[in-house]
Amino acid sequence: MERVGARFDYVIVGGGSAGCVLAHRLSAAPSVQVALIEAGIDTPPGAVPAAILDSYPMPVFCGDTYVWPELSASATRGAAPKVYEQGRVMGGGSSINVQSANRGLPRDYDEWATNGARGWAWHDVLPYFRKLERDVDFPRDPLHGADGPLPIRRIQPSDWPPFCHAFAQGLRANGFATLDDQNAQFGDGYFPGTFSNLDDRRATSASAYLDAATRERPNLQIFSSMRVERIVMDGSTARGVIALAANGDQLRFDAHETIVSAGALQSPALLMRAGIGPAPALAAHGIDCVVDLAGVGRNLQDHPALTFCHFLAPHWRVPLSRRRATMASARFTSGVDDDVSDLYLSSATRAAWHALGKRLGLFFLWCNRPVSRGSVELHSADPFDAPRIALNLLDDERDVTRLAAGVRMLARVVSAAGLSDDLRDCFPATFSPRVKALSRVSRRNAWLTTLLGALLDAPAPLRRAMIARFVTRGVALAPLLADDEHLHAFIRANVFGVWHASGTCRMGDPRDPSTVTDTAGCVHGTRGLRVIDASLMPRLPSANTNLPTIMIAEKIAATIVDERFRPTALRSARNASEVPQDP
Repeated sequence: MERVGARFDYVIVGGGSAGCVLAHRLSAAPSVQVALIEAGIDTPPGAVPAAILDSYPMPVFCGDTYVWPELSASATRGAAPKVYEQGRVMGGGSSINVQSANRGLPRDYDEWATNGARGWAWHDVLPYFRKLERDVDFPRDPLHGADGPLPIRRIQPSDWPPFCHAFAQGLRANGFATLDDQNAQFGDGYFPGTFSNLDDRRATSASAYLDAATRERPNLQIFSSMRVERIVMDGSTARGVIALAANGDQLRFDAHETIVSAGALQSPALLMRAGIGPAPALAAHGIDCVVDLAGVGRNLQDHPALTFCHFLAPHWRVPLSRRRATMASARFTSGVDDDVSDLYLSSATRAAWHALGKRLGLFFLWCNRPVSRGSVELHSADPFDAPRIALNLLDDERDVTRLAAGVRMLARVVSAAGLSDDLRDCFPATFSPRVKALSRVSRRNAWLTTLLGALLDAPAPLRRAMIARFVTRGVALAPLLADDEHLHAFIRANVFGVWHASGTCRMGDPRDPSTVTDTAGCVHGTRGLRVIDASLMPRLPSANTNLPTIMIAEKIAATIVDERFRPTALRSARNASEVPQDP
Protein backbone atom coordinates (compact mmCIF):
# COMPACT_ATOMS: atom_id res chain seq x y z
CA MET A 1 0.00 0.00 0.00
CA GLU A 2 1.31 3.41 -0.96
CA ARG A 3 1.83 5.87 1.87
CA VAL A 4 2.40 9.56 1.26
CA GLY A 5 5.37 11.00 3.12
CA ALA A 6 6.13 14.62 3.84
CA ARG A 7 6.49 17.18 1.08
CA PHE A 8 10.01 18.38 0.38
CA ASP A 9 11.56 21.21 -1.53
CA TYR A 10 14.11 18.80 -2.98
CA VAL A 11 14.08 15.02 -3.21
CA ILE A 12 17.49 13.63 -4.19
CA VAL A 13 17.48 10.16 -5.76
CA GLY A 14 20.80 8.51 -4.99
CA GLY A 15 23.22 9.03 -2.10
CA GLY A 16 26.35 8.65 -4.20
CA SER A 17 29.23 11.01 -4.85
CA ALA A 18 26.90 13.72 -6.17
CA GLY A 19 23.88 13.08 -3.95
CA CYS A 20 25.78 13.53 -0.69
CA VAL A 21 27.14 16.87 -1.90
CA LEU A 22 23.68 18.08 -2.86
CA ALA A 23 22.14 17.00 0.44
CA HIS A 24 24.80 18.92 2.37
CA ARG A 25 24.73 22.10 0.31
CA LEU A 26 20.97 22.39 -0.20
CA SER A 27 20.09 21.67 3.43
CA ALA A 28 22.49 24.40 4.61
CA ALA A 29 19.54 26.79 4.34
CA PRO A 30 17.26 25.98 7.33
CA SER A 31 14.12 26.91 5.40
CA VAL A 32 14.74 24.27 2.71
CA GLN A 33 13.34 20.77 3.26
CA VAL A 34 15.55 18.06 1.71
CA ALA A 35 15.16 14.30 1.39
CA LEU A 36 18.02 12.03 0.33
CA ILE A 37 17.09 8.51 -0.79
CA GLU A 38 19.76 5.81 -1.17
CA ALA A 39 19.12 2.22 -2.28
CA GLY A 40 22.07 0.85 -0.29
CA ILE A 41 22.97 0.93 3.37
CA ASP A 42 23.84 4.10 5.24
CA THR A 43 27.36 4.70 6.58
CA PRO A 44 26.93 7.27 9.38
CA PRO A 45 29.88 8.53 11.42
CA GLY A 46 31.05 5.87 13.84
CA ALA A 47 29.35 3.09 11.89
CA VAL A 48 31.30 2.99 8.63
CA PRO A 49 32.13 -0.64 7.73
CA ALA A 50 35.80 -1.51 8.06
CA ALA A 51 35.90 -2.62 4.41
CA ILE A 52 34.92 0.89 3.30
CA LEU A 53 37.37 2.63 5.64
CA ASP A 54 40.21 0.46 4.37
CA SER A 55 42.77 2.16 2.10
CA TYR A 56 42.74 -0.98 -0.01
CA PRO A 57 39.64 -0.89 -2.27
CA MET A 58 37.96 -3.87 -0.63
CA PRO A 59 34.21 -3.21 -1.08
CA VAL A 60 34.24 -4.03 -4.78
CA PHE A 61 35.40 -7.54 -3.79
CA CYS A 62 32.77 -8.07 -1.10
CA GLY A 63 30.13 -9.72 -3.25
CA ASP A 64 26.82 -7.91 -3.61
CA THR A 65 27.00 -5.99 -0.34
CA TYR A 66 27.96 -2.58 -1.73
CA VAL A 67 27.20 -2.83 -5.47
CA TRP A 68 24.19 -3.30 -7.73
CA PRO A 69 24.26 -7.11 -8.12
CA GLU A 70 22.23 -7.26 -11.33
CA LEU A 71 24.22 -4.77 -13.41
CA SER A 72 26.26 -6.14 -16.30
CA ALA A 73 27.72 -4.63 -19.44
CA SER A 74 29.00 -5.75 -22.82
CA ALA A 75 32.51 -4.39 -23.27
CA THR A 76 32.54 -4.48 -27.07
CA ARG A 77 29.84 -4.88 -29.69
CA GLY A 78 28.60 -8.47 -29.61
CA ALA A 79 30.58 -9.45 -26.49
CA ALA A 80 28.90 -11.36 -23.68
CA PRO A 81 27.86 -9.15 -20.74
CA LYS A 82 30.06 -9.15 -17.66
CA VAL A 83 29.36 -7.90 -14.15
CA TYR A 84 29.84 -4.14 -13.98
CA GLU A 85 30.27 -2.94 -10.41
CA GLN A 86 28.57 0.34 -9.48
CA GLY A 87 28.20 1.51 -5.89
CA ARG A 88 24.95 0.81 -4.03
CA VAL A 89 25.84 2.28 -0.65
CA MET A 90 25.90 5.74 0.89
CA GLY A 91 28.74 7.52 -0.86
CA GLY A 92 28.22 5.49 -4.04
CA GLY A 93 31.38 5.03 -6.08
CA SER A 94 33.44 6.97 -3.55
CA SER A 95 32.78 4.17 -1.04
CA ILE A 96 34.06 1.34 -3.26
CA ASN A 97 36.63 2.85 -5.62
CA VAL A 98 40.41 3.14 -5.52
CA GLN A 99 40.00 6.65 -4.04
CA SER A 100 41.76 8.40 -6.90
CA ALA A 101 41.25 12.18 -6.69
CA ASN A 102 42.16 13.00 -10.29
CA ARG A 103 40.70 16.20 -11.76
CA GLY A 104 41.66 15.63 -15.36
CA LEU A 105 43.10 18.32 -17.61
CA PRO A 106 42.00 21.88 -18.43
CA ARG A 107 41.44 20.88 -22.05
CA ASP A 108 38.71 18.45 -20.95
CA TYR A 109 36.52 21.19 -19.54
CA ASP A 110 37.37 23.78 -22.19
CA GLU A 111 36.13 21.21 -24.68
CA TRP A 112 32.86 20.86 -22.73
CA ALA A 113 32.27 24.59 -23.06
CA THR A 114 33.27 24.70 -26.73
CA ASN A 115 30.79 21.92 -27.52
CA GLY A 116 27.75 23.52 -25.93
CA ALA A 117 28.15 23.31 -22.15
CA ARG A 118 28.58 27.03 -21.68
CA GLY A 119 29.95 27.95 -18.26
CA TRP A 120 31.87 24.68 -17.81
CA ALA A 121 35.32 25.68 -19.11
CA TRP A 122 38.39 25.13 -16.93
CA HIS A 123 38.29 28.61 -15.42
CA ASP A 124 34.60 28.01 -14.58
CA VAL A 125 35.08 24.66 -12.83
CA LEU A 126 38.38 25.31 -11.04
CA PRO A 127 36.71 27.29 -8.20
CA TYR A 128 34.54 24.27 -7.46
CA PHE A 129 37.43 21.83 -7.52
CA ARG A 130 39.03 24.14 -4.96
CA LYS A 131 35.80 24.40 -2.99
CA LEU A 132 35.44 20.65 -2.51
CA GLU A 133 38.97 19.85 -1.38
CA ARG A 134 41.20 20.14 1.63
CA ASP A 135 44.56 19.43 0.03
CA VAL A 136 47.01 18.54 2.78
CA ASP A 137 50.05 18.68 0.48
CA PHE A 138 49.44 22.00 -1.32
CA PRO A 139 47.11 23.97 0.97
CA ARG A 140 48.42 27.38 -0.10
CA ASP A 141 48.67 26.68 -3.82
CA PRO A 142 46.30 28.90 -5.87
CA LEU A 143 45.11 25.84 -7.80
CA HIS A 144 44.09 23.98 -4.63
CA GLY A 145 41.64 24.34 -1.79
CA ALA A 146 42.52 24.23 1.90
CA ASP A 147 39.12 24.32 3.60
CA GLY A 148 36.84 21.97 1.64
CA PRO A 149 35.08 18.91 3.06
CA LEU A 150 37.10 16.29 1.17
CA PRO A 151 40.69 15.58 2.30
CA ILE A 152 43.17 15.05 -0.53
CA ARG A 153 46.69 13.64 -0.21
CA ARG A 154 49.53 12.01 -2.10
CA ILE A 155 52.00 9.32 -1.09
CA GLN A 156 55.32 11.00 -1.77
CA PRO A 157 58.29 9.18 -3.35
CA SER A 158 60.10 9.23 0.00
CA ASP A 159 57.44 6.77 1.22
CA TRP A 160 57.33 4.58 -1.89
CA PRO A 161 58.33 0.92 -1.63
CA PRO A 162 61.00 -0.46 -4.00
CA PHE A 163 58.43 -1.58 -6.59
CA CYS A 164 57.26 2.02 -7.12
CA HIS A 165 60.81 3.29 -7.47
CA ALA A 166 61.52 0.59 -10.05
CA PHE A 167 58.37 1.63 -11.96
CA ALA A 168 59.54 5.26 -11.84
CA GLN A 169 62.97 4.24 -13.07
CA GLY A 170 61.39 2.51 -16.05
CA LEU A 171 59.31 5.60 -16.83
CA ARG A 172 62.30 7.95 -16.61
CA ALA A 173 64.30 5.69 -18.89
CA ASN A 174 61.55 6.13 -21.47
CA GLY A 175 61.56 9.91 -21.28
CA PHE A 176 58.80 10.55 -18.76
CA ALA A 177 59.12 13.81 -16.85
CA THR A 178 58.77 13.91 -13.07
CA LEU A 179 55.67 15.82 -11.89
CA ASP A 180 54.88 16.69 -8.30
CA ASP A 181 51.14 17.24 -8.73
CA GLN A 182 48.96 15.63 -11.38
CA ASN A 183 46.17 18.13 -10.61
CA ALA A 184 48.27 21.25 -11.25
CA GLN A 185 50.93 20.17 -13.77
CA PHE A 186 49.19 19.21 -16.98
CA GLY A 187 51.79 17.73 -19.30
CA ASP A 188 52.90 14.15 -19.80
CA GLY A 189 54.89 12.58 -16.99
CA TYR A 190 54.68 10.43 -13.89
CA PHE A 191 53.58 11.53 -10.45
CA PRO A 192 52.46 10.41 -7.02
CA GLY A 193 48.79 9.56 -7.36
CA THR A 194 46.29 11.89 -5.66
CA PHE A 195 43.77 10.25 -3.32
CA SER A 196 40.71 11.08 -1.24
CA ASN A 197 42.33 9.43 1.74
CA LEU A 198 43.68 10.63 5.07
CA ASP A 199 45.49 8.83 7.88
CA ASP A 200 45.37 5.72 5.71
CA ARG A 201 41.56 5.75 5.74
CA ARG A 202 39.21 6.23 2.80
CA ALA A 203 37.41 9.57 2.68
CA THR A 204 34.05 9.20 0.93
CA SER A 205 31.52 11.71 -0.29
CA ALA A 206 29.35 10.46 2.59
CA SER A 207 31.98 10.97 5.30
CA ALA A 208 32.97 14.37 3.90
CA TYR A 209 29.53 15.85 3.28
CA LEU A 210 27.18 13.91 5.56
CA ASP A 211 29.09 14.48 8.77
CA ALA A 212 27.42 14.47 12.19
CA ALA A 213 26.59 18.18 12.09
CA THR A 214 24.93 17.88 8.67
CA ARG A 215 22.92 14.85 9.75
CA GLU A 216 21.60 16.76 12.77
CA ARG A 217 19.92 19.36 10.58
CA PRO A 218 16.16 19.07 11.17
CA ASN A 219 15.43 19.98 7.55
CA LEU A 220 17.41 17.04 6.13
CA GLN A 221 15.94 13.52 6.14
CA ILE A 222 18.08 10.60 4.99
CA PHE A 223 16.46 7.37 3.82
CA SER A 224 18.66 4.33 3.17
CA SER A 225 17.95 0.81 1.91
CA MET A 226 15.09 2.34 -0.08
CA ARG A 227 14.85 1.92 -3.83
CA VAL A 228 13.12 4.50 -6.00
CA GLU A 229 10.72 2.74 -8.34
CA ARG A 230 9.67 5.67 -10.47
CA ILE A 231 9.51 9.42 -10.88
CA VAL A 232 5.96 10.75 -10.48
CA MET A 233 5.10 12.83 -13.55
CA ASP A 234 2.13 15.16 -14.01
CA GLY A 235 2.37 15.73 -17.72
CA SER A 236 5.88 17.07 -18.20
CA THR A 237 6.20 18.21 -14.55
CA ALA A 238 7.94 16.01 -11.97
CA ARG A 239 6.02 15.84 -8.69
CA GLY A 240 8.29 13.54 -6.69
CA VAL A 241 9.04 9.82 -6.56
CA ILE A 242 7.62 6.47 -5.48
CA ALA A 243 10.08 4.39 -3.45
CA LEU A 244 10.07 0.91 -1.95
CA ALA A 245 11.35 0.53 1.61
CA ALA A 246 13.22 -2.54 2.84
CA ASN A 247 10.09 -3.69 4.75
CA GLY A 248 8.03 -3.66 1.56
CA ASP A 249 6.23 -0.38 2.20
CA GLN A 250 5.70 1.79 -0.85
CA LEU A 251 6.24 5.46 -0.08
CA ARG A 252 5.50 8.57 -2.08
CA PHE A 253 7.77 11.60 -1.70
CA ASP A 254 6.27 14.81 -3.05
CA ALA A 255 8.74 17.47 -4.07
CA HIS A 256 8.97 20.91 -5.59
CA GLU A 257 12.01 19.58 -7.44
CA THR A 258 13.21 16.04 -8.06
CA ILE A 259 16.96 15.60 -8.51
CA VAL A 260 18.12 12.33 -10.06
CA SER A 261 21.67 11.48 -8.95
CA ALA A 262 21.61 7.74 -9.49
CA GLY A 263 24.65 7.49 -11.75
CA ALA A 264 25.20 7.25 -15.49
CA LEU A 265 23.55 3.83 -15.73
CA GLN A 266 20.56 4.19 -13.42
CA SER A 267 19.67 7.87 -14.05
CA PRO A 268 18.79 7.44 -17.74
CA ALA A 269 16.81 4.31 -16.89
CA LEU A 270 14.75 6.28 -14.36
CA LEU A 271 14.07 8.97 -16.94
CA MET A 272 13.02 6.47 -19.58
CA ARG A 273 10.64 4.69 -17.21
CA ALA A 274 9.10 8.10 -16.51
CA GLY A 275 8.44 8.57 -20.23
CA ILE A 276 11.44 10.79 -20.94
CA GLY A 277 13.66 9.49 -23.71
CA PRO A 278 13.67 8.26 -27.32
CA ALA A 279 9.98 7.84 -28.24
CA PRO A 280 10.40 4.69 -30.39
CA ALA A 281 12.39 2.91 -27.68
CA LEU A 282 9.82 3.83 -25.01
CA ALA A 283 6.95 2.64 -27.19
CA ALA A 284 8.66 -0.73 -27.59
CA HIS A 285 8.23 -1.23 -23.84
CA GLY A 286 4.71 0.14 -23.66
CA ILE A 287 5.79 3.41 -22.03
CA ASP A 288 3.93 6.57 -22.99
CA CYS A 289 6.36 9.24 -24.15
CA VAL A 290 6.10 12.42 -22.08
CA VAL A 291 9.14 14.17 -23.55
CA ASP A 292 10.85 12.82 -26.65
CA LEU A 293 14.58 13.16 -25.93
CA ALA A 294 16.74 11.08 -28.25
CA GLY A 295 19.88 11.64 -26.15
CA VAL A 296 18.70 9.82 -23.01
CA GLY A 297 20.91 6.76 -22.57
CA ARG A 298 23.18 7.68 -25.47
CA ASN A 299 26.77 8.97 -25.36
CA LEU A 300 27.79 6.32 -22.78
CA GLN A 301 31.54 6.44 -22.19
CA ASP A 302 34.12 4.59 -20.14
CA HIS A 303 37.89 4.40 -20.34
CA PRO A 304 38.80 1.22 -22.28
CA ALA A 305 41.36 -0.55 -20.14
CA LEU A 306 43.72 -3.51 -19.96
CA THR A 307 45.34 -5.03 -16.90
CA PHE A 308 48.72 -6.70 -16.55
CA CYS A 309 50.39 -8.46 -13.65
CA HIS A 310 54.08 -8.81 -12.89
CA PHE A 311 55.53 -11.51 -10.70
CA LEU A 312 57.39 -9.93 -7.80
CA ALA A 313 60.44 -11.50 -6.27
CA PRO A 314 60.39 -11.28 -2.44
CA HIS A 315 62.38 -8.03 -2.23
CA TRP A 316 59.76 -6.20 -4.37
CA ARG A 317 56.82 -7.19 -2.20
CA VAL A 318 55.07 -5.18 0.50
CA PRO A 319 53.45 -6.69 3.60
CA LEU A 320 49.68 -7.13 3.58
CA SER A 321 49.55 -4.74 6.53
CA ARG A 322 50.48 -1.91 4.15
CA ARG A 323 47.02 -1.17 2.83
CA ARG A 324 47.65 1.60 0.29
CA ALA A 325 48.73 -0.27 -2.84
CA THR A 326 48.33 2.28 -5.65
CA MET A 327 50.87 5.09 -5.39
CA ALA A 328 52.45 6.09 -8.72
CA SER A 329 50.79 6.82 -12.07
CA ALA A 330 51.60 8.40 -15.42
CA ARG A 331 50.08 10.25 -18.38
CA PHE A 332 51.54 9.93 -21.86
CA THR A 333 50.81 10.45 -25.54
CA SER A 334 50.19 7.63 -28.00
CA GLY A 335 51.00 9.57 -31.17
CA VAL A 336 47.61 8.68 -32.70
CA ASP A 337 46.11 11.77 -34.35
CA ASP A 338 47.11 15.03 -32.69
CA ASP A 339 45.69 14.19 -29.25
CA VAL A 340 48.11 14.50 -26.34
CA SER A 341 48.04 12.82 -22.92
CA ASP A 342 45.61 10.28 -24.32
CA LEU A 343 46.90 7.33 -22.28
CA TYR A 344 47.06 6.69 -18.53
CA LEU A 345 49.09 4.08 -16.67
CA SER A 346 48.82 3.31 -12.99
CA SER A 347 50.65 0.79 -10.87
CA ALA A 348 49.81 -1.08 -7.70
CA THR A 349 52.25 -2.87 -5.45
CA ARG A 350 49.76 -5.65 -4.84
CA ALA A 351 47.20 -7.24 -7.18
CA ALA A 352 44.84 -8.38 -4.41
CA TRP A 353 44.40 -8.45 -0.65
CA HIS A 354 45.64 -12.02 -0.19
CA ALA A 355 48.90 -13.97 -0.23
CA LEU A 356 48.72 -14.61 -3.97
CA GLY A 357 48.07 -10.93 -4.72
CA LYS A 358 51.05 -10.00 -2.56
CA ARG A 359 53.31 -11.73 -5.07
CA LEU A 360 51.95 -9.79 -8.06
CA GLY A 361 52.35 -6.17 -9.04
CA LEU A 362 49.53 -4.72 -11.09
CA PHE A 363 49.43 -2.28 -14.01
CA PHE A 364 46.27 -0.58 -15.26
CA LEU A 365 46.48 0.88 -18.76
CA TRP A 366 43.61 2.88 -20.17
CA CYS A 367 42.77 5.23 -23.01
CA ASN A 368 42.25 8.73 -21.60
CA ARG A 369 40.50 10.05 -24.72
CA PRO A 370 38.14 7.36 -26.02
CA VAL A 371 36.21 8.12 -29.18
CA SER A 372 33.82 5.17 -29.02
CA ARG A 373 30.34 5.58 -27.55
CA GLY A 374 27.92 3.12 -26.00
CA SER A 375 24.35 3.17 -24.77
CA VAL A 376 21.98 2.39 -21.91
CA GLU A 377 18.61 0.97 -22.92
CA LEU A 378 15.70 -0.44 -20.99
CA HIS A 379 15.36 -4.18 -20.90
CA SER A 380 11.74 -3.72 -19.82
CA ALA A 381 9.50 -1.23 -18.06
CA ASP A 382 9.94 -3.13 -14.78
CA PRO A 383 11.78 -0.83 -12.30
CA PHE A 384 13.61 -3.85 -10.86
CA ASP A 385 14.88 -5.06 -14.23
CA ALA A 386 18.45 -3.88 -14.83
CA PRO A 387 19.02 -1.81 -17.98
CA ARG A 388 20.84 -3.20 -21.00
CA ILE A 389 24.34 -1.66 -21.08
CA ALA A 390 26.52 -1.73 -24.19
CA LEU A 391 29.88 0.01 -23.67
CA ASN A 392 30.97 -0.45 -27.32
CA LEU A 393 34.46 0.36 -26.11
CA LEU A 394 36.40 -0.20 -29.32
CA ASP A 395 33.89 0.82 -31.98
CA ASP A 396 36.39 3.41 -33.19
CA GLU A 397 39.63 1.88 -34.43
CA ARG A 398 41.62 4.79 -32.99
CA ASP A 399 40.92 3.49 -29.48
CA VAL A 400 42.43 0.11 -30.40
CA THR A 401 45.49 1.79 -31.91
CA ARG A 402 45.99 3.94 -28.82
CA LEU A 403 45.84 0.95 -26.49
CA ALA A 404 48.29 -0.92 -28.71
CA ALA A 405 50.73 1.99 -28.37
CA GLY A 406 50.17 1.86 -24.62
CA VAL A 407 50.96 -1.86 -24.40
CA ARG A 408 54.22 -1.29 -26.25
CA MET A 409 55.15 1.53 -23.91
CA LEU A 410 54.30 -0.60 -20.87
CA ALA A 411 56.61 -3.34 -22.12
CA ARG A 412 59.45 -0.82 -22.54
CA VAL A 413 58.83 0.60 -19.06
CA VAL A 414 58.82 -2.85 -17.47
CA SER A 415 61.98 -3.85 -19.30
CA ALA A 416 63.76 -0.72 -18.05
CA ALA A 417 62.42 -1.04 -14.50
CA GLY A 418 64.65 -3.96 -13.55
CA LEU A 419 61.80 -5.95 -12.00
CA SER A 420 62.90 -9.08 -13.85
CA ASP A 421 65.30 -10.19 -16.55
CA ASP A 422 62.52 -11.93 -18.49
CA LEU A 423 59.45 -10.26 -20.01
CA ARG A 424 57.50 -13.49 -19.40
CA ASP A 425 57.19 -12.38 -15.77
CA CYS A 426 54.85 -9.62 -17.00
CA PHE A 427 51.63 -11.09 -18.33
CA PRO A 428 48.07 -10.10 -19.24
CA ALA A 429 45.45 -10.42 -16.53
CA THR A 430 41.68 -10.09 -16.42
CA PHE A 431 39.10 -9.67 -13.69
CA SER A 432 37.32 -12.83 -14.77
CA PRO A 433 34.48 -14.35 -12.71
CA ARG A 434 36.98 -16.89 -11.36
CA VAL A 435 39.41 -14.16 -10.27
CA LYS A 436 36.59 -12.13 -8.72
CA ALA A 437 35.38 -15.18 -6.80
CA LEU A 438 38.90 -15.74 -5.49
CA SER A 439 39.08 -12.07 -4.48
CA ARG A 440 36.14 -12.27 -2.09
CA VAL A 441 37.27 -12.03 1.49
CA SER A 442 36.86 -15.38 3.22
CA ARG A 443 38.86 -17.90 5.23
CA ARG A 444 38.65 -20.35 2.35
CA ASN A 445 40.12 -17.86 -0.11
CA ALA A 446 42.82 -16.87 2.38
CA TRP A 447 43.84 -20.53 2.66
CA LEU A 448 43.60 -21.18 -1.06
CA THR A 449 45.60 -18.10 -2.05
CA THR A 450 48.29 -18.97 0.47
CA LEU A 451 48.67 -22.30 -1.30
CA LEU A 452 48.64 -20.73 -4.77
CA GLY A 453 51.11 -18.08 -3.64
CA ALA A 454 53.53 -20.77 -2.49
CA LEU A 455 53.25 -22.43 -5.91
CA LEU A 456 54.04 -19.10 -7.56
CA ASP A 457 57.34 -19.05 -5.67
CA ALA A 458 58.43 -22.16 -7.55
CA PRO A 459 61.61 -21.97 -9.70
CA ALA A 460 61.20 -19.56 -12.62
CA PRO A 461 60.76 -22.16 -15.43
CA LEU A 462 58.01 -23.96 -13.50
CA ARG A 463 56.34 -20.70 -12.45
CA ARG A 464 56.26 -19.39 -16.01
CA ALA A 465 54.86 -22.67 -17.27
CA MET A 466 52.09 -22.60 -14.66
CA ILE A 467 51.19 -19.00 -15.51
CA ALA A 468 51.08 -19.83 -19.23
CA ARG A 469 48.95 -22.94 -18.61
CA PHE A 470 46.50 -21.76 -15.98
CA VAL A 471 46.46 -17.93 -16.11
CA THR A 472 47.19 -16.57 -19.58
CA ARG A 473 46.31 -19.73 -21.56
CA GLY A 474 49.43 -19.30 -23.64
CA VAL A 475 49.13 -15.56 -24.29
CA ALA A 476 52.51 -13.88 -23.72
CA LEU A 477 53.53 -10.27 -24.04
CA ALA A 478 56.58 -10.66 -26.31
CA PRO A 479 54.75 -12.47 -29.17
CA LEU A 480 51.93 -9.91 -29.01
CA LEU A 481 54.38 -7.08 -29.47
CA ALA A 482 55.79 -8.75 -32.57
CA ASP A 483 52.47 -8.91 -34.43
CA ASP A 484 50.09 -5.96 -34.76
CA GLU A 485 47.20 -8.14 -35.85
CA HIS A 486 47.53 -10.43 -32.83
CA LEU A 487 47.99 -7.48 -30.48
CA HIS A 488 44.82 -5.81 -31.75
CA ALA A 489 42.90 -9.09 -31.45
CA PHE A 490 44.17 -9.49 -27.88
CA ILE A 491 43.04 -5.95 -27.01
CA ARG A 492 39.56 -6.58 -28.42
CA ALA A 493 39.23 -9.85 -26.50
CA ASN A 494 40.41 -8.48 -23.15
CA VAL A 495 39.36 -4.83 -22.95
CA PHE A 496 36.91 -3.71 -20.30
CA GLY A 497 35.92 -0.47 -18.62
CA VAL A 498 37.29 0.91 -15.37
CA TRP A 499 33.89 1.71 -13.87
CA HIS A 500 33.94 5.30 -15.19
CA ALA A 501 30.47 5.25 -16.77
CA SER A 502 29.40 8.75 -17.83
CA GLY A 503 27.69 10.91 -20.42
CA THR A 504 24.23 9.30 -20.75
CA CYS A 505 22.25 12.48 -19.94
CA ARG A 506 24.57 14.91 -21.64
CA MET A 507 24.20 18.59 -20.72
CA GLY A 508 24.33 21.31 -23.33
CA ASP A 509 22.43 23.55 -25.68
CA PRO A 510 18.75 22.50 -25.94
CA ARG A 511 18.95 23.07 -29.70
CA ASP A 512 21.35 20.13 -29.88
CA PRO A 513 19.19 16.98 -30.15
CA SER A 514 21.88 14.87 -28.49
CA THR A 515 21.63 16.79 -25.19
CA VAL A 516 19.30 15.88 -22.33
CA THR A 517 19.72 18.74 -19.84
CA ASP A 518 20.75 22.35 -19.76
CA THR A 519 23.97 23.39 -18.07
CA ALA A 520 22.30 23.36 -14.64
CA GLY A 521 21.05 19.78 -15.03
CA CYS A 522 17.41 20.73 -15.80
CA VAL A 523 15.92 18.11 -18.11
CA HIS A 524 14.84 19.65 -21.41
CA GLY A 525 11.09 19.95 -21.83
CA THR A 526 10.26 19.27 -18.18
CA ARG A 527 9.64 21.21 -15.00
CA GLY A 528 10.87 20.31 -11.54
CA LEU A 529 13.34 17.69 -12.75
CA ARG A 530 17.13 17.66 -12.85
CA VAL A 531 19.90 15.15 -13.35
CA ILE A 532 23.11 15.82 -11.43
CA ASP A 533 25.82 13.16 -11.65
CA ALA A 534 28.36 11.77 -14.12
CA SER A 535 25.54 11.41 -16.67
CA LEU A 536 25.93 15.11 -17.51
CA MET A 537 29.51 14.89 -18.78
CA PRO A 538 29.59 15.75 -22.50
CA ARG A 539 32.91 13.94 -22.82
CA LEU A 540 34.73 11.75 -20.36
CA PRO A 541 37.57 13.69 -18.67
CA SER A 542 41.14 12.44 -18.70
CA ALA A 543 40.55 11.27 -15.15
CA ASN A 544 38.81 8.93 -12.77
CA THR A 545 35.26 10.26 -12.61
CA ASN A 546 34.75 10.62 -8.84
CA LEU A 547 36.30 14.06 -8.29
CA PRO A 548 34.76 15.57 -11.45
CA THR A 549 31.36 14.23 -10.34
CA ILE A 550 31.71 15.88 -6.93
CA MET A 551 32.74 19.09 -8.69
CA ILE A 552 29.62 18.94 -10.89
CA ALA A 553 27.42 18.58 -7.80
CA GLU A 554 29.16 21.48 -6.06
CA LYS A 555 28.74 23.76 -9.06
CA ILE A 556 25.08 22.98 -9.72
CA ALA A 557 24.24 23.07 -6.00
CA ALA A 558 25.51 26.65 -5.99
CA THR A 559 23.32 27.40 -9.01
CA ILE A 560 20.27 25.92 -7.27
CA VAL A 561 20.91 28.06 -4.21
CA ASP A 562 21.07 31.10 -6.46
CA GLU A 563 17.84 30.12 -8.17
CA ARG A 564 16.07 29.92 -4.84
CA PHE A 565 17.54 32.88 -3.00
CA ARG A 566 18.78 35.22 -5.72
CA PRO A 567 16.64 34.47 -8.79
CA THR A 568 16.97 37.93 -10.33
CA ALA A 569 20.76 37.88 -10.15
CA LEU A 570 20.82 34.35 -11.50
CA ARG A 571 18.81 35.17 -14.60
CA SER A 572 21.41 37.73 -15.59
CA ALA A 573 24.48 35.69 -14.66
CA ARG A 574 23.63 31.99 -14.97
CA ASN A 575 26.67 29.82 -15.47
CA ALA A 576 28.96 32.62 -14.27
CA SER A 577 32.40 31.40 -13.28
CA GLU A 578 32.52 32.78 -9.75
CA VAL A 579 31.64 30.57 -6.79
CA PRO A 580 28.33 31.78 -5.28
CA GLN A 581 28.30 32.14 -1.51
CA ASP A 582 26.03 29.93 0.57
CA PRO A 583 22.93 31.70 1.91
